[in-house]
Amino acid sequence: MNAAVRAVVRMGIYVGAKVYFIHEGYQGMVDGGDNIKEASWESVSSMLQVGGTVIGSARCKDFRTHEGRLRAALNLVQRGITNLCVIGGDGSLTGANLFREEWSGLLDELVQSGEISEEASQIHSALHIVGMVGSIDNDFCGTDMTIGTDSALHRIIEVVDAIMTTAQSHQRTFVLEVMGRHCGYLALVSALACGADWVLIPEMPPKDGWEEQMCNKLSESRLRGSRLNIVIVAEGATDRHGNPISSNAVKDLVVRCLGFDTRVTILGHVQRGGTPSAFDRILASRMGVEAVLALLEASPGTPACVVSLCGNQAVRLPLMECVQMTQEVQKAMDEKRFEDAVRLRGSSFNVAVLNVGAPAAGMNAAVRSAVRVGITEGHTMFAVSDGFEGFCKGQIKEIKWGDVGGWTGQGGSLLGTKRTLPAKHIDKIAEQMRIHNINALLVIGGFEAFESLLQLFDARSRYEEFCVPMCMLPATISNNVSGTDLSIGADTSLNAIVEVRRTTLSQNDRCYDDDQHSAEMERENCQIVSTKQTHLHLGWHEGKYIFSKFSFLGDLFL
Repeated sequence: MNAAVRAVVRMGIYVGAKVYFIHEGYQGMVDGGDNIKEASWESVSSMLQVGGTVIGSARCKDFRTHEGRLRAALNLVQRGITNLCVIGGDGSLTGANLFREEWSGLLDELVQSGEISEEASQIHSALHIVGMVGSIDNDFCGTDMTIGTDSALHRIIEVVDAIMTTAQSHQRTFVLEVMGRHCGYLALVSALACGADWVLIPEMPPKDGWEEQMCNKLSESRLRGSRLNIVIVAEGATDRHGNPISSNAVKDLVVRCLGFDTRVTILGHVQRGGTPSAFDRILASRMGVEAVLALLEASPGTPACVVSLCGNQAVRLPLMECVQMTQEVQKAMDEKRFEDAVRLRGSSFNVAVLNVGAPAAGMNAAVRSAVRVGITEGHTMFAVSDGFEGFCKGQIKEIKWGDVGGWTGQGGSLLGTKRTLPAKHIDKIAEQMRIHNINALLVIGGFEAFESLLQLFDARSRYEEFCVPMCMLPATISNNVSGTDLSIGADTSLNAIVEVRRTTLSQNDRCYDDDQHSAEMERENCQIVSTKQTHLHLGWHEGKYIFSKFSFLGDLFL
């Protein structure tokens, strides 16, 4: 956490911002006073190697109340603070988002009570929030790794390595209990790293009869010549019926069934302490820099985001979408839907790919690329036929690596595409999202695709199925989607225009020198006249061809 604090302070100062420490978490924000102090460049020196957090952290009941958040808002306004970088778990980040949503109302109350002026309310009218996840459990969905997890794993492996020498010398079995009340990441990864014989985690309770299977496994290991056994238990491990499985219960089972000399070691808060690993120092520093950049770029309408690690890149994701997905894991575990819990906990997504609007050359290449990259990253890819019209009818099937072979050079849309927008079928589309458990949408198309995602975004308040990552790839020959210099398909249709021009000129014995042709193409707003007197206005602007009013060429562009 200290590396993240250091990065935020120094990056903030570097870009000219005034940075404050808020000591003791939300409690310090509510109490104000000396808990909120301006930070300097030197105040974060020699922090990288220090464990824990030097600015303190505390659970705060006051911040859960409206009155507490009102006092916190007053303390921030008095110091001119309108940007918050929150480092914590899903509870802390949810509280920060609630604070942001209430901000305008809190300022109105402060104005009415006379504690701040109307002018101050206008100056500080928007509160921007960026979160970073600090948790040794790595239990937050949307990020590959949370700050602190790698260091905790180092602590566990150091202890296991030390214990294994004793276990081997005395031919003992050791049962190690590690942290993880609701998440088994530490237990699972440490078991893999040290070659443990058995592991028990909350998300995947063992099936009935696991006691006999585990004892057989330990016994077989000894028969093969091993002098020790290692069993790792997450503190929140249970069986399929919700009954806790404690480390002492595992020890008693081994002693009773196998007679092995067995010891229990509970690591406890050792896992949280100590100096951070090199990975955690770099991870936290990168996230801190990205958090400051996100705050600088935020506008009043920008939703709260969380800085995550995805594929070794620091990225920004919608805060509440990640929080909701994290909470879905616990909900699935409470309802004993353990397979769903494992799927939600992992990085694998079910990604649906569809084309929307008129076909454009290159759509198939985009689908092929998306499918194969998705499969490489471990995701399950689904193809939707005929756009949202097919989506609502359930024309959805898993698409494999080989299914998109040879798609790159083919024109049109092999998936099929329609101009139908989702609004008229929103109920059925939500149902299909739920049936096929779609976790992300990739929509390839032109303005209809753009409009479709806006409609789905508007429906999020009514359908939780649409609270998933959505992305659009602009594919339209008109090149009329803002935000990109060139849309997929635009260049191919432009080539078709040029080819038709050459053909018509040749047919009428009108030959142009190549240099003259190039000069004409580069002129602004060049007009091409065919034998049928169809006018195509073709221009070049900031690296783009701009063209309009095409008639007889029709589907040739596609």
